[in-house]
Amino acid sequence: MGVVMSPLPGDILESEGVLNPASGRTPDGTLHLLPRLVAPGNVSRVGLAEVILDEGVPTGVKRRGVVLAPDAGWERGKANAGVEDPRVTWIPSLGRHVMAYVAYGPLGPKPALAVSHDLSHWTRLGPIQFAYQPDLDTDLNLFPNKDVVHFPEPVPGPDGELCYAMLHRPMWDLGWFRPGEGVHLPADVTDERPGIWISYVPVSEVEKDITALARPRGHRQVALSEHPWEALKIGAGPAPIRVDEGWLLLHHGVSGSIDDPFSPQEKASYAAGAMILDAADPSQVLARSAEPLMSPETEEERSGTVPNVVFPTAIEEIDGVLYVFYGMADAHIGVARLDRVE
Repeated sequence: MGVVMSPLPGDILESEGVLNPASGRTPDGTLHLLPRLVAPGNVSRVGLAEVILDEGVPTGVKRRGVVLAPDAGWERGKANAGVEDPRVTWIPSLGRHVMAYVAYGPLGPKPALAVSHDLSHWTRLGPIQFAYQPDLDTDLNLFPNKDVVHFPEPVPGPDGELCYAMLHRPMWDLGWFRPGEGVHLPADVTDERPGIWISYVPVSEVEKDITALARPRGHRQVALSEHPWEALKIGAGPAPIRVDEGWLLLHHGVSGSIDDPFSPQEKASYAAGAMILDAADPSQVLARSAEPLMSPETEEERSGTVPNVVFPTAIEEIDGVLYVFYGMADAHIGVARLDRVE
């Protein structure tokens, strides 16, 4: 439908792009985006921006400042820093917004959590500490990980206990960190392409201590690339939405080629698709789109910091209509209407 946010001329904090926003509503019901703001040196912060509506349609934003910056030591390296690509889920049973974000620290991208009652003031829960799971024959904490997003309500865990669940995307190639180390796959995993995983925390533990959210377990693979438009890798988008068939999950898929996973890519293309996860067992995929729902088509999607990117990260219902907010070529934020067709 169009661009809703672009870098503000003269604002150094946005000079290298605004992209990949989270979303949420403040206590008064006002819809906000939480965009990633990129400053020189690829230093990212999370901002807050009220969404401007024209007859119920998002058309722009009013900036409300920065709500999260790479202030913690583990969010900064000697030559890098950033709190990147937030995903925010309002979880009514917790009475909190849960933000998952990528902390770009000394060992590269690691997932982290923060919580808030109002979208403006955030309390860090710290980096996610994936519990050791002997049957995987590895430690998930060794690997870079991105695209963490939470379900908005408790779901059945591996043993039937109600849990808070998160989707995430481990990346198995450790050559970026230790030259020559290469790919290390968990037991029984034979495809090295990054895909979507799920992990759980029992509701009973979180009720006692909110920081338990950052210590998930029960890790299992949910989905890998299947179709040409997602041949290289896939990752979760916005928080899943409950529908009659199960959980609707928008995801991104990448095709083309990637020479360096931590550098801007000229040869890759990011598109968006969807899958349905089983309500009784959200680690199971019931259906998925064989063709992308969105591909890079407009000038803003095809030309930018990283060309040929549509990257959905937030979805909101406005007057009964679903709108998807997404990153455009790592430079702008766009919005698209999501309609259901039979």
